[in-house]
Amino acid sequence: MSQRGLFISFEGSEGCGKTTQIRLLAASLRESGAKVIVVREPGGTESGEIIRHLLQHAPEGNALTPEAELLLFAASRAQLVREVILPALSEGQTVISDRFLDSTTVYQGVARKISAEATRLINSFAVGSCLPDATFLLDLDRSAALARMEARSRDRIESESEEFFEAVRRGYLALAEKESGRIHVLDASLPPEEVASKIRATLAEAGLFGAPGSI
Repeated sequence: MSQRGLFISFEGSEGCGKTTQIRLLAASLRESGAKVIVVREPGGTESGEIIRHLLQHAPEGNALTPEAELLLFAASRAQLVREVILPALSEGQTVISDRFLDSTTVYQGVARKISAEATRLINSFAVGSCLPDATFLLDLDRSAALARMEARSRDRIESESEEFFEAVRRGYLALAEKESGRIHVLDASLPPEEVASKIRATLAEAGLFGAPGSI
């Protein structure tokens, strides 16, 4: 039986640089010989991509209630966990996820003001015992994030109010303080290569991949 693989998630508000950091980490891990699969939320499966379109782009999604939105994210995640993530981990692969359950805790739970207990129960039902070994929270103030997003079109959630995104940031930082053993906060305003170096060092120092300096 192969050893269980490593599960890493990336979190943060829009414009924080998750895509860049995921690409850099995946490349470093592959160069070291790891088998890496990258997934995204919502999405990552055929059904999940349909849910993603409804949540982010379809006009029908504009009428979604916060409760329906939360359940759709959970449905996409439940499918992704069982169809893709768990099988990959069981084969010893490293899975890197662009968002996971922490996004629901913060976006739907905190910013949409759904109760913490309801959010926790639905998250737990969706993922079971499948939790990231390490989560990297890329923290960036809203003005810097907006500057990065200036040239791109925004989806339904990216178009939310400034108050919404301030709640998202506060929620993430509070969650990171509560789960400091798993969630590592990084200053996303630093140059990308510097952030990437901190991510690799954190994984190595935690014993999650090789020894310090090996990746």
